Amino acid sequence: MELKPAQAGTLESGDIFVRLTPAVKPGINITLDSSVALKFGSQIRNVIEQTLKELGITDATVIATDKGALDCTIRARVTAAAVRATGKDVWAD
Repeated sequence: MELKPAQAGTLESGDIFVRLTPAVKPGINITLDSSVALKFGSQIRNVIEQTLKELGITDATVIATDKGALDCTIRARVTAAAVRATGKDVWAD
């Protein structure tokens, strides 16, 4: 699936800023900046990767800046960025 650069989210507390770009190497490559990365980093990365795979994206570079977002917020921001990056509306019937 072809991607163009896209982003979603904010840097406000309780949110996550997600930037999605075409992959420079195969797979989903995630760079995460989070004050809670030591405790929750693997969970945040898993949610990002799982969400992208569910949307059919297998090759992408993700730069995420987390400000304490819950899993549902992470999933929503990744989905919004993916829709903007692919032009594919996942909410349409």
